[in-house]
Amino acid sequence: MNSTPLAEVLDGQHAADLRKAARALLKQPLLLAHGRSADEFRLVRRHASELREWFDRNTGWSLQTDAGATRLRKIPGVLGDPTHPAREVTPAAASFTRRRYVLLCLALAALERGEAQIALGRLAGQVVLDAADPYLARTGIQFTLDRRDERLDLAAVVRLLLSLGVLRRVAGDEEAYVSGAGDVLYDVERRVLAGLLAARRGPSTVHSEALDERLAELVAETALDSDELRFRALRWSLTRRLLDDPVLYYDELTDSELGYLTRQRGFLTARITELTGLVPEVRAEGIAMVDPDDDLTDVRMPEQGTQGHVTLLLAEYLAAAAAPVTSDQLALRVRELAAEHGGFWAKSAREPGMEGELVGQAVARLAALGLVSRTARGVAPRPALARYAVGEPVLMPVREPGTACMPAQRKASTP
Repeated sequence: MNSTPLAEVLDGQHAADLRKAARALLKQPLLLAHGRSADEFRLVRRHASELREWFDRNTGWSLQTDAGATRLRKIPGVLGDPTHPAREVTPAAASFTRRRYVLLCLALAALERGEAQIALGRLAGQVVLDAADPYLARTGIQFTLDRRDERLDLAAVVRLLLSLGVLRRVAGDEEAYVSGAGDVLYDVERRVLAGLLAARRGPSTVHSEALDERLAELVAETALDSDELRFRALRWSLTRRLLDDPVLYYDELTDSELGYLTRQRGFLTARITELTGLVPEVRAEGIAMVDPDDDLTDVRMPEQGTQGHVTLLLAEYLAAAAAPVTSDQLALRVRELAAEHGGFWAKSAREPGMEGELVGQAVARLAALGLVSRTARGVAPRPALARYAVGEPVLMPVREPGTACMPAQRKASTP
């Protein structure tokens, strides 16, 4: 009986471990040596050299590791994408508001200047002082933290920092602080705090006023004054989007990006598949790197529960639309669906007036997956949404960019 040589077995195990480590970093770019991510942290540390070289060459992302944490400094391919916001670390998982983002930045600045331990009340006091800056005042942002809703916002920021490992709770509870009945003490993990910002330059050195220009300055590369550097920038940008975005649509690319992708598509997708196991699905409108294991994502479709079912039913409805659909039309459709499927939904979802919230959550999920886009005329379906249209499966040939072809369709799920 033939036996597999030991070298092949070891090579296969090495490749499998490297893939697992890469997927762990893509799913959670900040891994701590303790807690839930300890196993993934140790695996990444073992393969840090190979991972660092791959990400540096193919994406321009730097990988930093030490005894306490490993950090993949991911820079998104699309800087202004608003579809994947920070979220509360609660079952509701509500998206961060503008005020919470400002509070987060102020809290990080205060922690950077602070000691190894800090109380939530002291942190709040420092945030209030910093928020009095005239520049912030001119933007209309004010914090006193006297109101419960402001303290709730600060508590949400702190819980995010706890989940990231920047803070470690020593004593107390955030709910007590919110209600005014107590305080909370934290250890500050300074190594994690120092590695949190993924930027190529300090924010204080950025002088542009417009948000998109400020973001571009934060991550700007060296001057692209040679063909080699320009091609490298294209490779980085496209690989970032293939790794991070649910769908890379050709119509969102510049002429130079599309030209480079057309020539190098096989090379780019093969490199990603080799490292991560993601499989390219190439269609006339774009490329999606599909995950056979279905765990390398922060948003799933379809999803269980009432919201998941509503989202799937609205996806079917939007897939058949020939033009953008307004929010009022979607709300009306939800009321019709409630009459038909309400028996499967949570009681609260069937209450009058809930249509707007259900529509908002569904559209946010579909937009995050690249299935729809928000326009001035309403919610517009994108080509990949066709796979959720009701109908018998239709196999479509793979074609080059520029030809007309919708993605293969498949029948949507039922509750």
